[in-house]
Amino acid sequence: MGLFKRSAGHADDITPNASPTLEAGYEKGRDVTHAETASATEHHSKWKVSKAGDGDVAMALFNSPDEIHEPIDPAEEARVVRKIDFMILPYLAVCYAFFYIDKTTLSYAAIFGIRDDLKLVGTQYSWLSSIFYFGFLAWAVPTNLLMQRLPIGRYLGFNIFLWGVFLMIQAAAKNFAGLAALRAFAGAAEACSDPSFMLITSMWYTRRQQPIRMGLWYTANGFGIALGGLLGFGIGHIGGALPSWKYEFLIIGALCCVWGVVMFIFLPDSPVTAKGLTQREKRIAVERLRDNQTGVENKHFKWYQVVDAVTDVKLYLFFFLGVVGNVPNGGISNFGTLIIKGFGFSTLVTTLMQVPYGCIIAISILTCVFLNDYFGRHGRQTRCWFILIFLCPNIAGSFGLRFLAADNKAGRLVSYYLTGPYNAAFVMILAMTTANTAGHTKKVVTNAVLFLGYCTGNIAGPFFYKTAQAPEYPLGIWSMIVSHLIEVVIILILRFHLARENKRRDRIQSQQEGGLEGRDLDATAFSDMTDRENMNFRYLY
Repeated sequence: MGLFKRSAGHADDITPNASPTLEAGYEKGRDVTHAETASATEHHSKWKVSKAGDGDVAMALFNSPDEIHEPIDPAEEARVVRKIDFMILPYLAVCYAFFYIDKTTLSYAAIFGIRDDLKLVGTQYSWLSSIFYFGFLAWAVPTNLLMQRLPIGRYLGFNIFLWGVFLMIQAAAKNFAGLAALRAFAGAAEACSDPSFMLITSMWYTRRQQPIRMGLWYTANGFGIALGGLLGFGIGHIGGALPSWKYEFLIIGALCCVWGVVMFIFLPDSPVTAKGLTQREKRIAVERLRDNQTGVENKHFKWYQVVDAVTDVKLYLFFFLGVVGNVPNGGISNFGTLIIKGFGFSTLVTTLMQVPYGCIIAISILTCVFLNDYFGRHGRQTRCWFILIFLCPNIAGSFGLRFLAADNKAGRLVSYYLTGPYNAAFVMILAMTTANTAGHTKKVVTNAVLFLGYCTGNIAGPFFYKTAQAPEYPLGIWSMIVSHLIEVVIILILRFHLARENKRRDRIQSQQEGGLEGRDLDATAFSDMTDRENMNFRYLY
């Protein structure tokens, strides 16, 4: 069954099977397999694999761990990395810009009159903000499981197209119930977005490179806000037969549909099967990931890795980080324009005032990930510290929004802009999740649970913004302050836990034959073991 089978010599060793075919769903990767006889492998080192008895799809490119150390010219590797960047990052970045534009379409629709046209009363607008994440929440686990079984590039493209369709149909909504149902379906279609981006990034990049790449595609979040403000300004000037909020849904939904088709056709599914890479480039792309100890991909669902995930304290810390990191996002993304309009700006000027906010987010993310990379290259563990540093402006801005006088419009506007850098902190949380989770099934489960927390925070966030408290929304601002302070505590706990576990592993392996320098990293590089199962794994914090 599959490309690799257990060796009779050791319960955890495998040798390449003579079969030239890959597992189901990977027919297009057949050209990368190596048909070798069992006798030919006896002279090579042997792979170690997970308890389930199979390894990572990357093993298809190598006959044995010995081949992982093929000589690679650094200049050649740099060319391959640049090629990968152009194959992956533009698609993810544009897609992420649309994701955030979508999250603000309801906010712009609010200032374009949707509340009056659909006769929304009481907390119905807050429910429209939250119900999107109920759809996301309901489909979060199933979509993550499907991502493991299906070609991830095509699955992502299909969902983006579907999400654009549901966005366009929202323009036809006649009442609260119809719009709520459509937003729930759109949320379900978007449920694969961040988890799939995290999986894709972990499949193509080393753990040190992942924060910068995540930062680059997440920066589109900021540009999405800025572009959304410009689109909102332009749409507000259309003056057609339809209300402006309907054009908002139609235009942005159509653009998303087009991009979904582009993603479906051009985004590669993995380094092993990428049509844009030569055989040599595929091996280089995969060999670079050896030190990750997290592999590339495995299409088999492994129940023992689910058990490993749910008994791992990190899972719950990431869940709560998802919650408290997104209670503020749930409020700001849907009520940000209403807060700005409350400063006394006109409707169209309010849309333009989001442009600087988006730029601040983009600059904050890039600053955070590049500084972290600089210290990482010098052997420093700084991820948690940078999360805390980039939470400070948000905490300060939240206090400003709460306590500055209502007539201090300039100060309150600056305070609002200071809430943007929390996006940089969340990027680092995503990077820590991918870097500190191994075993493909465990990755999928952990990502799903993180985004269950993400949904919970985004669902809860809007309900702290009471209509009767507009435009200051004191309860909503307090929810931001408390959430960020809780986040600080969780990050400190996570850092302590990961640092202690690394020291424990160093102590155990230093006492074994060969010590830390004698560890066989090659044998476990593509084993599809979990991070707790693989003693060669080290956490980044």
